[in-house]
Amino acid sequence: MQLLIPQWLLCLNHSAEVLENHAVLLNENLILAIGPRNELVKQYPQAEPVDLTGQVLMPGLINCHTHAAMNLLRGAADDLALHDWLQTRIWPLEGALADAEFVYDGTVLAAAEMLLGGTTTFNDMYFFPEQVAQAALDVGSRVFAGITVIEFPTRYASEAKQYIELGLAARDKFILEPTVHWTLAPHAPYTVSDETFKHMAMLAEEMDLPIHCHLHETESEVNDAISRDGIRPFERFENLGLINERFMAVHGVHLSERELRTMAAKGASLVHCPSSNLKLASGFAPVAGALKAGVNVVVGTDGAASNNKLDMWDEGRLASLLCKGTSGDATAFNAGELLLSMTCHAAKALGADHLIGRIAIGLQADLIAVAVGEAPHQLPNHNLTSKLAYSGASRDVTHVWVAGVQVVQSQQLVGKRSELVGEIMRKTQRVWQTRVEKVG
Repeated sequence: MQLLIPQWLLCLNHSAEVLENHAVLLNENLILAIGPRNELVKQYPQAEPVDLTGQVLMPGLINCHTHAAMNLLRGAADDLALHDWLQTRIWPLEGALADAEFVYDGTVLAAAEMLLGGTTTFNDMYFFPEQVAQAALDVGSRVFAGITVIEFPTRYASEAKQYIELGLAARDKFILEPTVHWTLAPHAPYTVSDETFKHMAMLAEEMDLPIHCHLHETESEVNDAISRDGIRPFERFENLGLINERFMAVHGVHLSERELRTMAAKGASLVHCPSSNLKLASGFAPVAGALKAGVNVVVGTDGAASNNKLDMWDEGRLASLLCKGTSGDATAFNAGELLLSMTCHAAKALGADHLIGRIAIGLQADLIAVAVGEAPHQLPNHNLTSKLAYSGASRDVTHVWVAGVQVVQSQQLVGKRSELVGEIMRKTQRVWQTRVEKVG
């Protein structure tokens, strides 16, 4: 047992209340007790005390949408609109390079980057989910690996049926791993057929899995669908039975007020990826309208090829500021709401609020300690919640636990994780950089 003794405790258990002089008891992978530190010290003398003076203990951040392996394509397709980005750079690069080795190595680097910044869980959409799961396990992250489907051949699979079969086989292989979870991840309305969407909706119901899909990312996506199908992609998804509490609409930049009201009524979530939306000039997601309608709004970084960083602190701050600026409402997406969106509400979107996202008795011990008074940018401390939301940075994260296992200590990966990441960093400089440049 470990008794974590922070200076401040932020449970984010459906509120942003800050507690002082409290402690959290861990027993293997679970949170066993929460209470005044003096009482827990007396009650559990056998527990190993962990002094976190000057730090806040809070739930690990949850990245609700990324393509982790694309870390190896960071900077390889910058300053392009989405259509050109995909068709002239990303798909040719993936066609030449994205095999099992590529996915494992890229995901190891991504998982390490996220863990060191306090992101304990990531929701992934990419090929070779078996390698995604293995990489997350090896580094020590919690992962929601996507059973990704797209209706054209890649180095991974040749058709939708094979994508699904391979994904389900990977799920079966890792079924006993408590930190490996699964989602269904059809790529987008313009790359997946109605028949495949119907099949995935049926699988989601049968297997109790979330579905996450790019939706209404660009104006041209919506206009092309209207020209082709006579309806907007969202309406098509409604007709296919996809819009429900399992569904996560990724980007959602061009969702209408009616569509937002429908999402709220049916319990669907909006995954906001502001950096990627800005970098690809996709537009400004209607976050203020979504929150007003009652939509569960959560945050994702997207992949490093369209963001360049997997930093949830930066992403969250940008999400809040953009919401204020585009709505003209300085109170919108406030500090408390933002922190909840990256923890408690994110877990809800993934159907995992009974496991992660909060500090509560019986939940998984996915926790981070964040220094809040050891650097100039952290002082003074007028409002801890606001400081974390608007001044928090990856470099402030000192310790990280996933399922009760400490994976980061004193801002360093623990044990063999550090050796693995160092090896793949050297390989990336020696091998992957050259391979990407050869593709052109």
